[in-house]
Amino acid sequence: MRFASGQFGVRDVVFNVRCGEFVSLVGPSGCGKSTLLRMIAGLISPTGGSLQVNAGATDDSRRAFVFQDSNLLPWRSVFDNVRLPLELRGEPFEKQRTAIDDSLKLIGLKPDDAAKRPRMLSGGMRMRVSLARALITHPELLLLDEPFAALDELLRQQLNEELLRIWAKQQWTGLFVTHNVSEAVFLSQRVVVMSKSPGRIFADIAVPFQHPRDSELRSTPEFAKLVGEVTRQLREAAR
Repeated sequence: MRFASGQFGVRDVVFNVRCGEFVSLVGPSGCGKSTLLRMIAGLISPTGGSLQVNAGATDDSRRAFVFQDSNLLPWRSVFDNVRLPLELRGEPFEKQRTAIDDSLKLIGLKPDDAAKRPRMLSGGMRMRVSLARALITHPELLLLDEPFAALDELLRQQLNEELLRIWAKQQWTGLFVTHNVSEAVFLSQRVVVMSKSPGRIFADIAVPFQHPRDSELRSTPEFAKLVGEVTRQLREAAR
């Protein structure tokens, strides 16, 4: 990706993500992680090279994107925020209602929460609603750009565990951008480290821990060792 200024956002990036895999991207600030994610989402187009999603399929309707900010419409209730993708598709309302109820239940919100406006929700709840809105489309590919960055550590860990539970149940392909190495290792089957700008793939590290994973994993020596190795690679990539 080369911008109008002539500066490269990412350059010579070569990597693959297998169907059903969960991969995290880490790298120095400004290295192009979010740029790469937006290209995969189809929000921007690469200025060179090739990018294939679902073996080159052009239909992007099975991709969903979760931003760092929840991006909820403040004048709409939780129910109406979650239904937005189905509304835009023209789905019948009764079909929407069933899907919304299922989606809210999946991400741990109560029926009473459906009528609330975003201002009435905590940061964690707003992010859950954003996730429900993405998942209601039953995506094959879920792209997440630092969705838990603004949350406190305990809530971040809880939502990491919830996200893995949902991934195990629905088996979408996940690509997750984060600055938190511990989060990347806990969530992922692979952690891809990008170099400083212009971003390239610096390291591709397999995570050997079996699923399902729970909070106890974070306190094991093996987990700490791998977090340390990814951190070392990240420091090298930032030089």
